[in-house]
Amino acid sequence: MQTATTANASGRNHLRFHLPYAHLASAFGNDWFGLKAERFARFFGTPTFLITQTVIVALWIAVNIVGITQFDLYPFILLNLAFSLQAAYAAPLILLAQTRQADRDKALSEADVQHREALAAASLERQDLAARQSAQILELLEQNTALTKLTQELSARIEALTAEMHRTLCHQ
Repeated sequence: MQTATTANASGRNHLRFHLPYAHLASAFGNDWFGLKAERFARFFGTPTFLITQTVIVALWIAVNIVGITQFDLYPFILLNLAFSLQAAYAAPLILLAQTRQADRDKALSEADVQHREALAAASLERQDLAARQSAQILELLEQNTALTKLTQELSARIEALTAEMHRTLCHQ
């Protein structure tokens, strides 16, 4: 039966192949800016961002067409500039996040391969051990069978000698 400490140690032991790749945990680093930048890059593809952007663009166009205020007249040069600025920041962040995620996936995949190879090697060792133990058990069974036969032969000889002694002693 495993103790709690042994169970915890073996529970963490499966991560030993992933430890060399722990530095790849965040695409932008583990500092404050890196974490915020990765969150920002991941936010670009969410429905919340797309819906919010659509609402803002619709309001922008409506405000400028209706004439409430006209800070960006048709063909909406400022809106186009805002999209260009957004794309200029979003594209590198998204590409960087994808590249680092691919690196993390590759590293973790390699660690998983190593883990599976270690499991396969351990399985082969267990199979070899089981085969050796089975051979030892068969040898012990054969020895036991031989000893049982010898014991039966000796018991028969003792019985025959006892009967002969009884006949010799009783007939005198």
